[in-house]
Amino acid sequence: MDFIAGAIGGGVSAAVGYPLDTVKVRIQTETSYRGIWHCIRDTYRTERVPGFYRGVSMTVVMASFITSFSFGVYKNILYNICRFRYGSPTKKPSKVDVSFAATATGAIRVVLISPAEIAKVRLQIQKEPFPSAVLPHLLISKPKYQGAVHCLRTIVKEEGLRGLYKGSLALLWRDCFSSATYFLTYSVLGDWLTPAGKERPDLWAVLLSGGCAGVLAWGVATPMDVIKARIQADGEGQRKYSGLVHCARDSVREEGVRVLFKGLGLNSIRAFPANMMVFFTYEAVLRLGECLMK
Repeated sequence: MDFIAGAIGGGVSAAVGYPLDTVKVRIQTETSYRGIWHCIRDTYRTERVPGFYRGVSMTVVMASFITSFSFGVYKNILYNICRFRYGSPTKKPSKVDVSFAATATGAIRVVLISPAEIAKVRLQIQKEPFPSAVLPHLLISKPKYQGAVHCLRTIVKEEGLRGLYKGSLALLWRDCFSSATYFLTYSVLGDWLTPAGKERPDLWAVLLSGGCAGVLAWGVATPMDVIKARIQADGEGQRKYSGLVHCARDSVREEGVRVLFKGLGLNSIRAFPANMMVFFTYEAVLRLGECLMK
């Protein structure tokens, strides 16, 4: 049930937050935008609504799979920690147990998420001008990537299998720390908001805890998310970065320390409703499953 509930929650949240994720990636990887509203206006002016949804189909599918994997692996690691450490899998885990299980989950899922992440970034930064109503006969050049699968095939052809894992070290750092923050925050807030005598928080508390967990996790993740996005976008044209340290050093030298927090506001705005939906859907499906099994 943890895997099923995670899959449903992940797919719903990905669809809710994707347009802002596209804006975030473009702000992080391109210096031509003056801010969030400039990027939104420019994207809509040149590409209309479809511009905000480049690569969304693969992202929703992968988000369902990755969230299912993340929640399932996290709960199973926690289950086994409690079984070996306390002698009972139903024993309440400590905050250290939660942090360790979450960090391990973040590290394991990098192997699965890296190809999807690089395809998402490449599709999101790809500009596809919307056909003009005034000049409908105007020929528009064909975009390099025709979709998520074509994007992955092209990357392998041009950059080899290693190309699918560009930025994976930055992704590893991002996901280990953010995953620990994510699950620990949800656990702490959930315990705090659970009424005395109850084993689980009410659904309103799940919404609040999930939203706050998402915001704090992205606050921790944003610096490495910027570096990851820039390394993954670096396959377009001339190579600029040789690795994580080189990318971080050059980015800070050229744009200042603030560059590491590009997209933080967008990440926070997107993270609250998206992760509210993740945990709300997850808990609702788990509770419905338990009711049906009784």
